[in-house]
Amino acid sequence: MHISKYRKTHHLRDPKRQHPGVAQMKDALAEGKCSRREFIRTAALLGVGATAAYNMASHITGERILPPMIGRAHGQKKGGTLRFGMVVQEMTDPATFDWVEKSVVSRHIAEFLVLTGPDNITRPYLASGWEASDDLKTWTFRLQKGVRWSNGDAFNADDVVFNFERWLDPGTGSSNFGLFSAMLRDSGRKDDKGAAIKEMVPGAVERLDDHTVRFNTNTGLLSFPENCYNYPTTIVHRDFEKQGKDLSKNPVGTGPYELAEFQVGRLAVLKKRPGVNWNGEPLLDEIRIIDLGQDAGAYLSAIASGQIDAMYELKLETASAAKQIPSINTQQIATHKTGVIRMNVNNPPFDDRRVRRAIQLCCDTGRQLEVAHQGVGITAEHHHVAKTHPEYFKLNPLKQNIREAKKLLAAAGYGPDNRLQVQCNIGNTDGNWEQDSVAVLKEDAAKAGIDITLNVMPAAKYWDEWDKAPFSITSWTHRPLGTMVLSLAYRAGVPWNETGYNNPAFDKALDEAEALLDVDARRAKMEKVEQILQDDAILVQPFFRGVFTATSPKVKNMQIHPTLYYRFHDVSVG
Repeated sequence: MHISKYRKTHHLRDPKRQHPGVAQMKDALAEGKCSRREFIRTAALLGVGATAAYNMASHITGERILPPMIGRAHGQKKGGTLRFGMVVQEMTDPATFDWVEKSVVSRHIAEFLVLTGPDNITRPYLASGWEASDDLKTWTFRLQKGVRWSNGDAFNADDVVFNFERWLDPGTGSSNFGLFSAMLRDSGRKDDKGAAIKEMVPGAVERLDDHTVRFNTNTGLLSFPENCYNYPTTIVHRDFEKQGKDLSKNPVGTGPYELAEFQVGRLAVLKKRPGVNWNGEPLLDEIRIIDLGQDAGAYLSAIASGQIDAMYELKLETASAAKQIPSINTQQIATHKTGVIRMNVNNPPFDDRRVRRAIQLCCDTGRQLEVAHQGVGITAEHHHVAKTHPEYFKLNPLKQNIREAKKLLAAAGYGPDNRLQVQCNIGNTDGNWEQDSVAVLKEDAAKAGIDITLNVMPAAKYWDEWDKAPFSITSWTHRPLGTMVLSLAYRAGVPWNETGYNNPAFDKALDEAEALLDVDARRAKMEKVEQILQDDAILVQPFFRGVFTATSPKVKNMQIHPTLYYRFHDVSVG
């Protein structure tokens, strides 16, 4: 993989000068145009330290605003083993990870440029800090010094350049390809379906010196630092490909743990590396990830009986039972995790927008949330941006309309004697709520003349064809920004575009929204983004979910993360 050489430029902003966008955000907060959370998040993205951003918000509002506890609590003890219940999946190439669970193991071995905490605020990590140009098109990252890989090599800019160039190589197949699409251009080549193949813009990644890397984007990208904590953005060693492209077999990392044992479907054992304290020594001596299969009840029983100390996620069907057990502590957090009942536009009958819209109009989002997810969450609007995303723009509500659905079906050639019959794939990969959600849609769609067959299949089989199936429900994890998930899922030609969606107007509108710092202006641009996606009717999205976890009382300082990005450095047992 080619490593970019130094290229002299003259537009680097003085790192001692605060980004002008910070003053703009201060005015917005003072005038009530943005929330405290939006101010703190944006100021941190513009290079202000998280603590300083919280202090700024307190000064402007006149209220004391304290960050959530990040770090250790008083009285925690070193040592001991955490037994954590979670499926243990293959863990080969972090760039192509498609399950968060894989990163729960790997993030203790290999690390990220940044950390986005449970408060959705992004902080430096392997990067010691960054500066953005005034137009948000140039991002200069300063890297930590004195960090070493577990094989003894020094961590430096070559590692970062290698990872970005690898992510932005279409041959890698990384979802990061869509996330950093502002660094891509049309290659002039076509794939076997005739779609344009994109490639990295020459000079998009620059190595300035051993500990400085500059990124150049085609359009402004406010979320650039935040994108660097998407779970496939794990930073691997610059020789990762030479070492076999398999982290489980050659677990070289900058993290404080080493992989002592790894058996897919059974067990992963992480042991603390002696003397690794560049960012503080973790408390636990050992972390044992124990796979108890797909049965949610098995994990709950294992905590209740003392076989494990904590679990990845308490499924909805077991949450009520867990709350009744005195020996178990439960946590709940609001998230942007969701299920989309999506239609692939390249497969009939879903190549007809009238059919897609008819199915969409059969959905009653309120009933879906109550029946399929016990009311835990918030209703959605069929465009994958949540009301709690900072850039959300409120559209006119799209309500269930069976009469209009019938009219659209009739126009598409379907009627009482020719009912539309479709099959929806369901993997229940995140719980039985997926099946329940499609079942509710099936009941309502039948009133319009649509017969939906539920094709419930093993999770592994589901994921074998998730991005090719004509009609299925897919569980998407939390992203702090709506623009992040839109770039991952709906931009033309990106690896995770399961709907086959290709709309240049949508891509352009999303580019424009991502480039804006002004809060009101960005929300105004998001109106078009959301409306295009909703009008093209490529998905039925009933709700965003709340999630749960459970721990034994002996576990201290384990915080649930909205994306379930567990990091046990500050967790203790005893």
